[in-house]
Amino acid sequence: MNKNFIYGVNFKDNGKIYNFKSKIYCPINVTVITETEKGLQFGKVVTQINNNAIKNIDELKNIIRIATKKDYEEHLKNLKDANKALKQCREIVKELNLEMKMINANFTFDRKQLIFNFLADERIDFRELAKRLASIHRTRIELRQIGARDKAREIGGVGTCGRKICCANFLNHIDSISMNMAKNQGLALNPNKINGLCGRLLCCLTYEDEEYLKCNKDLPTIGQTITTKIGEGQVVNVNILTRSYKVLVDSELIEVKLGEENGSFE
Repeated sequence: MNKNFIYGVNFKDNGKIYNFKSKIYCPINVTVITETEKGLQFGKVVTQINNNAIKNIDELKNIIRIATKKDYEEHLKNLKDANKALKQCREIVKELNLEMKMINANFTFDRKQLIFNFLADERIDFRELAKRLASIHRTRIELRQIGARDKAREIGGVGTCGRKICCANFLNHIDSISMNMAKNQGLALNPNKINGLCGRLLCCLTYEDEEYLKCNKDLPTIGQTITTKIGEGQVVNVNILTRSYKVLVDSELIEVKLGEENGSFE
């Protein structure tokens, strides 16, 4: 029995990585033809995965073959035709007066499906649009509503840190991000400071959230009354990472390290 190799494959630069099994060895960065639920797809091998790290290997889809020159030429043709289809779609959307913004279009490699991604504030009745697109392209049409984060990933840009935004640079999966993460890190809840180009909370809030939760444990909150070595006072500042805080005691500001209060919280 031939051993299956397990590879991570993406279908566009910085796109989500999907796992596939293969009977043949595939070098990293080689382009391949894979089978998917939507049909055959042209992708690139970006990583090899240890078989022991994957459960239910038999359920993974297969890499059919390493892509040939002819496959690559067909892929380029699909990209060109998808771009043309996107322009046509935008014209029909305008004609039908639909409140939706088309972001991109992609053919599966075997052209059995044409997928359009769009942005919209509300649910859209796009049945007439799908009907007209199907009559033009003679293939199955899928219209998929995406979020602001997905749009930012597609367009790219530079964040407040001065670097390429994470979702378009290296993130293959975007975790759930909450306002509590900003609060845990003691950040000012100013949208201009904690929101990314997409208008949603910064993805990087998730990177250090676990460490901030650990450091924040048992620290007092601003405004809390505490007993110190020189008397009772009110907490006016908290430094989460150094696990210290400043207390105002009878007009005197003192810095206290957690565990050195010589007193107790009230």
